[in-house]
Amino acid sequence: MCNMEKIKTPSQQYQVNQFNIENILNWVKSQEMAIPEIQRPFVWDKTKVRNLMDSLYKGFPVGYLIAWRNPKIRMKDGTLSGGKKILIDGQQRVTALTAAVLGQEVVTKTIEMRKYRLHFNQLKSNLKSLIQQFKKMLHGFQIFLQ
Repeated sequence: MCNMEKIKTPSQQYQVNQFNIENILNWVKSQEMAIPEIQRPFVWDKTKVRNLMDSLYKGFPVGYLIAWRNPKIRMKDGTLSGGKKILIDGQQRVTALTAAVLGQEVVTKTIEMRKYRLHFNQLKSNLKSLIQQFKKMLHGFQIFLQ
């Protein structure tokens, strides 16, 4: 919740906020952030999940997330969204993070439950520097909220 900048257009008002990944994962766990039924299933393979985690670990930018608050959007479980943050763009990245960091199973495009695990080469990283790098990577996404 660091940097906030408002961008105004003639018909809409947007806020650009920077949140750390820990906040985003907490929103997913608490169901404050949700995926609408119009989103496709999780389609990333393990290589893309690994590449996302590697980019975060190295401090590379990984793009924006776009979330929308609209009480009338139907969710994947059939309920209405209420006041939740509805993930419009970034579903694959957020789902990959919940799988890799939180250890949650995800439903794949073939309707299978799948778990992803993180593995690090300990010869290249000692535990202390690994923990420091992981804490750094928890600061990485900017979200557009309407």
